Amino acid sequence: MPAEGVVFRPREELLTFEEIERFVRALVPLGIDKLRLTGGEPLVRADLPTLVELLSAIPGVRDIALTTNGMLLDEQAAALKQAGLRRLNISLDTLREEVFERITRRQGLDRVLAGIAAAQDAGFEEIRLNAVAIRGLTEEEIIPLAEFARERGLELRFIEFMPLDAEHHWSNDQLLTGADIRRVVEGRWGPLIPAPRSNPSQPAVDYHFADGRGSIGLINPVSEPFCGDCNRLRLTAEGQVRNCLFSTVEWDARRVLRGGGRDDDLRALVRESVAAKAAAHGIGQSDFHQPERAMYQIGG
Repeated sequence: MPAEGVVFRPREELLTFEEIERFVRALVPLGIDKLRLTGGEPLVRADLPTLVELLSAIPGVRDIALTTNGMLLDEQAAALKQAGLRRLNISLDTLREEVFERITRRQGLDRVLAGIAAAQDAGFEEIRLNAVAIRGLTEEEIIPLAEFARERGLELRFIEFMPLDAEHHWSNDQLLTGADIRRVVEGRWGPLIPAPRSNPSQPAVDYHFADGRGSIGLINPVSEPFCGDCNRLRLTAEGQVRNCLFSTVEWDARRVLRGGGRDDDLRALVRESVAAKAAAHGIGQSDFHQPERAMYQIGG
């Protein structure tokens, strides 16, 4: 949830599409073959399908996904699909406008729903709905969201609220755990059936509904940390490499890209970042410090 009065960075501080392409191309030999475009909100970037085209043309890249709040998806879904985007993650925390406004601090639930419909019309077969779980706010959204996803053949994932809010007001009292959500869902539809884990590094624990209609995933970074299996890196819009959402250190790829550095220099920078990755994020520990960047500044 972005804070009021957010100031966007000057365009010259942001990586160009060509710089992003070069960074990815340099890292593919290290085994990076799955990409996700996140934000902020990636759909506010002009000509985003062009970036998707550039990235999908890189030999060795086998999957490109995009995480979006869905507000601008209605008008861009078809172009993104044509450009080579394979999967969509769309944030949808509620189906009630008043709760939507409380969480996002703006109107627009109808635009998100229109974006979901447009994505299905454009031919996207892998669409995931991401719902943030916040105790005291979203308990009543669980069943309606699950019904919505089941009716439309969409995958739904609930994500525990993490201390990455812009105001740094997160507290453990707001934690609605994956176990809590599972109990609510099973109270409505019966026992969930654990799904095979196709990728050991995936953050979600997935389940099938017993009646065979759809699946649901639980991402529990606070109550059940999965740091030991995490294999993700993040490149921020202005070219900083982060080895964890909760990292307080960044590695400056933009300096290498704009300073005459070679691809080997980019690979060395990334290896250094990976080597410095902490064993765990430390949420709940006495020495845990919330990063200065909020989630909307890092990307999920």
